[in-house]
Formats: sequence, C-alpha cells, structure tokens
Amino acid sequence: MDALRSAIQPITNNLPGPIRDLGVSIIGDKCYKALLLDVDLDNADCLKLAISKGLGIGIVGASSIVKVPQIIKLVQSQSASGVSFLSYLLETSSYLISLAYNVRNAFPFSTYGETALVLGQNVIITILVLNYSGRPSMAAMFVAALGISVVTLFSESMLEMQKLRYLQAGAGALSVASKVPQILAIWQEGGTGQLSAFAVFNYLLGSLTRIFTTLQEVNDKLILYGFIAAFALNLVLALQMLYYWNAPSTKAKGKQKEDPVQGTDSATTTATPKSKAPTTRRRG
Repeated sequence: MDALRSAIQPITNNLPGPIRDLGVSIIGDKCYKALLLDVDLDNADCLKLAISKGLGIGIVGASSIVKVPQIIKLVQSQSASGVSFLSYLLETSSYLISLAYNVRNAFPFSTYGETALVLGQNVIITILVLNYSGRPSMAAMFVAALGISVVTLFSESMLEMQKLRYLQAGAGALSVASKVPQILAIWQEGGTGQLSAFAVFNYLLGSLTRIFTTLQEVNDKLILYGFIAAFALNLVLALQMLYYWNAPSTKAKGKQKEDPVQGTDSATTTATPKSKAPTTRRRG
C-alpha cells in the first residue's frame, strides 16, 4: 500500500484546479483529502461514497441514450407492436412525480439525474406509440396534461411538500404498476415486438445500482422501496426478453399461416391440357 501511495500521491496532489474543484464538489472536502491527497483506501465510508457517486454519474450518463434504441425501433417500423401505452403512461407519471420530489428536496443530482433524462425520452415514446396506434388526438391531450402537471408539481405555492410526499409514495406504486401492462403485453403477444432489449437490460442494471446509491446517499425509505420493487419487475421483463429472444410474436405466426406460398413455378401450377387421342378411320 505504501508503494502505491508513493506512486499516486505526486499525481493526485498536483491535479489542475478545475479537476480538484470538481472532485471536491462530487465527494466533498473530507473524502477528497482522504482518498486523493492521503490515498487512504482503508477509509470505508469515503470509498463507498466515491463508488456510489461514480455509479450514479454512470447511470445519469447512460440514461441519456437508454431509450434512444426504442425510439429508433418505433420510427423505423412505424409500428407500436409489443409496446404498452399504459405502461409508458404510468412510468412517465411516476418519473415526473419523483423528479419534482427530488428537486424540491435538494437531493444530490447524481442520485436522480437519470429521472429527468429518461422522462424526456418517455414522453417522445408515448407520443409515438399513440400516433402509430392511430390516436393522434390522445397524443395532443397527453402533452397538454403533462404541461399542467409540471407547473403544479414544481410549484410550492400550488402543491405543498407534504402532499408531494404522499404523491411520491404513490409514484413508487405507479413505477411498479407500470411494468405490469408491459409484462402482460409480451405474454399476450407471445413475443417482445418492438420492445428494445437495450432499454430493458439497462433498466435492470440501473434499478439494481440505484438501490446501492440510495442506501449510501439518500435516507428516504420511499425512494429505496420503489427501486427495490422496480428491480424485481425489471428482472421479470429481462427474463421475458431472454425467453422470447428469437420467437416470433403470436400475430406474426398467424400472418405466416395466412400468407399464400410465393414463388411457385407457373409451369407446375398451370394445368396441362390433355392431348387428344389420334382418330382412326374405318375402311368400308
């Protein structure tokens, strides 16, 4: 350990000012000194905090693109097959409430930053699903309701903190409930349709990581229990994705049965006219 410390300290003690300030803003003066200046890796509390911050920042970064593959699949296929509108509606509502709750409680951004980024992508997906399902008027109503909800939830004069706390408790239930329609949709379709595997597995990893970061940085049981429940149902979705990986949906199977066989040689399908037997004349 002494050899490692002597090798690292000349670097960590001479970091540029902006990098040093960034490190202090992330893990605080005490842990910055312990981990980077003193290279005290036996400091378990600071080490767990640094790991939690690193994981949190990683989740926030990954969340900026987590739903992009899903958006691309929807746009390219022009179909909402296998994607549950109700699931995204419930999840978007849950994320909006959680975002307002975290912002108004001034929790560290690294513990909830992905909520804002995923929320924006969810709004896009919800609008696409409604449009590709032939319900553009509902998409307009959804956007209007979203705007009203944002103004209400983030305004202390319109919604007091205690009521927002009650909503946060409900948001945890909404987050859990949002997975159920998607699980049922996959089961009914007999396949995952246009559902993105990238999004599903990232959600699974993200919810597991959030359990750790919440335990380390946020003393709020409402948020912790929500992530635990979300992880359990994300696990079900991930298992469904693996099970139906190469299986065509029930609708696709039915279509294959209905489609006529193509490419048949016309020579084999056209009836061959019977040849006339030669006639013989009797000689009288």
